[in-house]
Amino acid sequence: MDLVHRRALGTDRGTVLSAPDLSAWVEATLGHRPADPALFARAVTHGSQSTTNYERLEFLGDRVLGLVMADWLFERFPDEPEGKLSPRFNALVAGETCAEVARRIGLVPHMRLGKQARDDGAAQSDNILGDMVEALIGALWLEAGLDATRAFIRRAWADLIDTQTSAPRHPKSALQEWAAAHNRRPPTYTVTDRSGPHHAPVFTVTVSIGKLAEASATGTSKQEAETAAAKTLLAKLKSGD
Repeated sequence: MDLVHRRALGTDRGTVLSAPDLSAWVEATLGHRPADPALFARAVTHGSQSTTNYERLEFLGDRVLGLVMADWLFERFPDEPEGKLSPRFNALVAGETCAEVARRIGLVPHMRLGKQARDDGAAQSDNILGDMVEALIGALWLEAGLDATRAFIRRAWADLIDTQTSAPRHPKSALQEWAAAHNRRPPTYTVTDRSGPHHAPVFTVTVSIGKLAEASATGTSKQEAETAAAKTLLAKLKSGD
């Protein structure tokens, strides 16, 4: 049993050592020196790189972020009713906001992506960046507990809590609203290509508004590709307004 345990640690340790500055970055950014660097390496590892990836930690971190944020808002805005607290909460835990935090704390250079995912722009994906921030929160919770996790979240979201009162509008919703406002047909989305291995697929989606205009984009999920395509088409349409 002991030999099996050591072999597993050895495999993880080799992965960790491939980026020797990760522990130092975690300590400087999260305020905690990792006792188990492999745990934090897992938090920044995408499924295209390894089956031991961030997904389970993201599941945990998402709930921890929600708990800490709800508690913080309850404390910070003691006179606000639920109807005002809820939009603040939704904006602060939105994937786009988490991705913004990821970029601010310098996560991108530490992301562990397979070659195909990196070539397809996964390092700039709001979905992946947001998920990895939540995975880091999950790892921090497991190893350092509530106080350290709360302290990191409050530092990282400090300048957002007073200003972020509505969730960023989703590109698909914005495109639908643009079409309605201009008396155009609703956008239609078509998957035009799917490539890559089963564990790390790459989707290409084309969105069109009748015969007016169309745009295509890729993503590591159908939803991500649709969002990127909608964002591209919306920018194209607005530039012509």
